[in-house]
Amino acid sequence: MPAPATLTVDLNALAANFHALEAIGGAPVHPVVKADGYGLGAVACARRLMVEGARTFFVARVSEGETLRAGLGSEAVIYVLDGCATGRVPRLHAANLRPVINTAEQLADWREAGGGACGLQIDTGMNRLGFRPEDAPEAFEGLDLVLSHLACADDPVDPMNARQRDAFAAAAALYPGAIRSFANSGGAFLGANYAFDALRPGICLYGGGPEGRPDARIRAVATLTAEILQVRDVPPGETVGYSRKFTAERATRVATCATGYADGVLRAYSPDGSAFVAGALRPLIGRVSMDVCAVDVTGLDVRVGDTVELFGPNRMLDDAATAAGTLAYELLTSVSARVPRQYIG
Repeated sequence: MPAPATLTVDLNALAANFHALEAIGGAPVHPVVKADGYGLGAVACARRLMVEGARTFFVARVSEGETLRAGLGSEAVIYVLDGCATGRVPRLHAANLRPVINTAEQLADWREAGGGACGLQIDTGMNRLGFRPEDAPEAFEGLDLVLSHLACADDPVDPMNARQRDAFAAAAALYPGAIRSFANSGGAFLGANYAFDALRPGICLYGGGPEGRPDARIRAVATLTAEILQVRDVPPGETVGYSRKFTAERATRVATCATGYADGVLRAYSPDGSAFVAGALRPLIGRVSMDVCAVDVTGLDVRVGDTVELFGPNRMLDDAATAAGTLAYELLTSVSARVPRQYIG
């Protein structure tokens, strides 16, 4: 039996986005598959990307790297953005993972444990992870990648982008022979002088636009759908959902759909959210509940068992995120384990 709510992952669209980013950015793509591939399944996504030519991947946690290594085998190169926190070096070595070194303490721990291939992060202004340029270590054995992270790549006119690029170019020059990776998803669209040796995209691989809005060059990858459980007529003056947040001003046909915040449909998605149903984009009404939400289907031919699309090719991910007052990243990574993933392509 089909599940009441399903997240469908279009692997052909994922592959198309991978090649689009290669062409736009003008450099090889090293995919970011942290947070279980932004909620879509890191192993499944990475396996398809390997078919398309990817060989180097980034995760955030050691545990994510271990899972990815088990799923991909020995051919993939896997970097861990957290680096090598104390006590985790043996796990990195055991799974053949490469830490991205962020601090002098991490570098000391890595070298004391025998070292090996690793990356190095330079903080060019985000003040999150990495060495400040003036504190960057001298080149050392095993270093094969140097990276930094753009803070404002979703805003192409922000002057910080160029400042970070110039700071990174100067710092990376200290490490001749190391692969230079600077551009994230948004950075891939900023121009050739942001590409360096390798792009490091995340959200654009999975269907989000580079500026937090849909981009015609990026295809929808994830589609969240839910089954209609009940259709009812609500008379004028009656309310729908908790706290009476919606009052029918006219006779309203309402579909109660099998997805709620326990599935990852954020409570903030009401009252501005919409769903695509029966060929039309229709508003969510009332509050999103734990297991269900309500959609105004007045005038549509819908019945129990039909499906609504919360986001996907007919309700673009960025538009859905904007309606919820958030970003595509949060919508994707909020889809819970209760929702089965279905892969096509």
